[in-house]
Amino acid sequence: MASINLSDTSRAPSWYASFIARIRRNLPFTVGLGIVWLLAMVAVAIFADQIRPYNITAMDLTSRLSPPGGLKHLLGTDELGRDVLSRLIQSIRVSLVIAFGATIISAVFGTVLGFAAAQFRGFVEHLVLVLADFQAALPFLIMSLAVLAFFGSSMVLLVCLMGFYGWERYARIARGLAISAGAQGYAASVVQLGATPARVYLRHILPNVASTLIVSMTLTFPEIILMESGLSFLGLGVQPPETSLGNMVGFGREYLTRAPWIMLAPSAVIMLTTLSISIVGDWLRDKLDPTLS
Repeated sequence: MASINLSDTSRAPSWYASFIARIRRNLPFTVGLGIVWLLAMVAVAIFADQIRPYNITAMDLTSRLSPPGGLKHLLGTDELGRDVLSRLIQSIRVSLVIAFGATIISAVFGTVLGFAAAQFRGFVEHLVLVLADFQAALPFLIMSLAVLAFFGSSMVLLVCLMGFYGWERYARIARGLAISAGAQGYAASVVQLGATPARVYLRHILPNVASTLIVSMTLTFPEIILMESGLSFLGLGVQPPETSLGNMVGFGREYLTRAPWIMLAPSAVIMLTTLSISIVGDWLRDKLDPTLS
């Protein structure tokens, strides 16, 4: 996988070299595990209401901070006696919905601006590139904290705010690929046949650049999950009584020494989900990018 830089292990410690060699030998198995995990997370998000054993707000004060392993509460309970497994299932749904919605918004917004820059060139192209440079230099986490602190936190605002994260990548990629496709001649041929610019970009250019954009989405998706988790951890993301993975980690940090399972369960899900998406994204890039073959 190209992004892990498996080609140069000459200066790496022996344990690292052996670890990379093991990944090379078992790459299909590793990618398969990543796909299985992601499918499981999607299934949990879709059927959360059916598989959740308790309501996320149901409290059992007689079972406060119960350790995991019991038949009644498989992953234990939190400081209010709420079932950790039920809250974890709901958190997976909320975090994936936010990440998926924000990724789609970011990809669509950036791709449209990139295509506009490639179509109109001149002032429009310079304006898009300046906005992209400004977005890349902007400390997004600090801006998000300021916006959420001023306007308050809501699911819609959070998804829209996360949707502006990383759009400049799609804009640059879409602009470059659209200019390259236009230089190949088939786009100009379609224009001479009377096709409108919208038809050229949607029916002819977009399908040819879709693989690169899809790979970019797999790279942005885990970053948005981590960004949402960080905001919820700081108390400005998803608000109670709703819950998310970062929200659970934020509340569980106060009980790390007494009840570590409250924080460890969502932390493990965040780590495994982002790792799986990264592995599958690298594999997709190797398969879909002809320059890496």
